[in-house]
Amino acid sequence: MTTRSFDVMATRLVVVLPADRVELADRVAEIFAEVEATANEWRDGTPLSQVNAAAGGEAVAVPADLRALLARGLELGERTDGAFDVTWAALWGLWDFEADPPVLPDPEEIARRVARVDYRQVELDEAAGTVRLARPGMKIGLGGIAKGWALDKAVAALREAGLTDFHVVIGGQVYAAGHKGDRPWHVGIRDPRGARDDVFAALAVTDRSVSTSGDYERYFVLDGTRYHHILDPRTGWPARGLRSATVIAPDATTADGLSTALMVLGKQRALALVESMPGVEAVLVDEHGAVSQTSGVELVMLHPPRP
Repeated sequence: MTTRSFDVMATRLVVVLPADRVELADRVAEIFAEVEATANEWRDGTPLSQVNAAAGGEAVAVPADLRALLARGLELGERTDGAFDVTWAALWGLWDFEADPPVLPDPEEIARRVARVDYRQVELDEAAGTVRLARPGMKIGLGGIAKGWALDKAVAALREAGLTDFHVVIGGQVYAAGHKGDRPWHVGIRDPRGARDDVFAALAVTDRSVSTSGDYERYFVLDGTRYHHILDPRTGWPARGLRSATVIAPDATTADGLSTALMVLGKQRALALVESMPGVEAVLVDEHGAVSQTSGVELVMLHPPRP
């Protein structure tokens, strides 16, 4: 196997392929760049930024691939009762996790922004090929699902090229296909209170995607409370109850969006939701460092998560 790395979607993409097919790594990177060019909400001129700019006005024609990605996001919104909401981007800019000293946003401004968050106000017209946001100030942000979408497209391209054994990592998400030699791939789960390379448990994975969302990527601590970047779209405040949520799913889009949603739902509702989804499993670390998992997980514990 040979490893290639790329910088794309504001993170690191790592592609592990058979040495005699390493040229396919460039195609994987191209797929991620193509998705970003369509689905990036902050870059001027992208189809998604045009939809956001027209919020409250006319519908905007967008490419079929963006409509399909948005449809998956809206489905996740329904499935999670709004814990995953593609219109979360109306909250963008409220929280500055780099500020020194850290400052909490104005609660009244949070409330005003939350009033613009509602995935049910996204009008997706497949027949017309358009998307419309019903109210001014609404914004769609697909950062919680776009990497998984691109990963699924990359997996499809590699399989079409005849590959059965490969491994692709983008940010906190993995797709592991086939085997590494004569064994399944092993994917570690980071200790939310450990160093970046501190893995508290491992999963043996074949033909599955694993995505972890956690409260440790971007955050600040103020008066003893951790405020992190995974916001509850229904309140505008950081989600509470879990330190991390790991999802194992047949496809990367589901794993990506669902790991974010589980952080918002909290332990009990998260476990109940995942148990209702065939082929999907989850591992959760709660606010006290306790580990919970769904019934189908085969987890190898390396050490207990730090308190």
